[in-house]
Amino acid sequence: MSPPRNRAAMVPRGKLYLVATPVGNLEDITLRALRILKEADLIACEDTRYTARLLSRYEIATPRASYHDFNEESRTPRFIQMLREGRNIALVSDSGTPLISDPGYELVSSCRREGIDVIPIPGPSAAIAALTGSGLPADSFFFGGFLPSKSTLRKRRLEQLSGIPATLVLYEAPHRLLASLEDMIGVLGSRRACIAREISKIHEEFAQGTLPELLEEFRSRATVQGEITLVIDRGGDTPEPAEWPTSIREHLAEEIQKTGLPRNEALKSVARQRGLSRREAYQELLREQEANREEPE
Repeated sequence: MSPPRNRAAMVPRGKLYLVATPVGNLEDITLRALRILKEADLIACEDTRYTARLLSRYEIATPRASYHDFNEESRTPRFIQMLREGRNIALVSDSGTPLISDPGYELVSSCRREGIDVIPIPGPSAAIAALTGSGLPADSFFFGGFLPSKSTLRKRRLEQLSGIPATLVLYEAPHRLLASLEDMIGVLGSRRACIAREISKIHEEFAQGTLPELLEEFRSRATVQGEITLVIDRGGDTPEPAEWPTSIREHLAEEIQKTGLPRNEALKSVARQRGLSRREAYQELLREQEANREEPE
């Protein structure tokens, strides 16, 4: 008589489905995504209350569990065990495609290590929607997610991105948009760009222009609201030789006029262009001002 088989080994493993959901308009969901959400044993949500709106709209009663940045580490083993036991899980973020600046990496990586099937269900993505609607080259692009919130770190990140020969796609919070645009001008210059705001929602907007033009436009608004995606044109393949006035004072005035940056930020930009530290640029500016005061009328 053959020995009894391991009952656990007889149970087929479950599957993890990565289900893209609408970024705004609830009609932007595929028939396949709706079927998977209905048939899954559990829906892992970034925010169960937010996802409830979508599920209620389509009368989906599948159980939900939260899965976000703060419980990703603790929840992953539990979900892996469920998948081992043959239950299927649908992972969704609040909007768009899971893992794109959203939780899910730990779970997907664990599934791959365990040999558990991971099945993406393609659909909406704010990054792709903004890129294709921006009017900027879409043949080659780099998605950089959210920039750091602190200006020093943000500029350092922009410096890293500045040499990439592809269209840049970035996410930004509305309350940081103006500060980020100022830093972008200082590092990236006057590149063409597009700000996509509230994609697929009632107040959808695609604002186009150079970075300085966009800064001027959004600075003139009383408030900046909504979810924002920035699309920025690639830099030139070979940078043109720098041409600036011999006088750092004239260079500073020119930079302020061109970019609209505050004097302190414009001086930092001038220093960067001339290969100086901000302190060195400031000292040179003081020397020029002192020399001009000493010149006879």
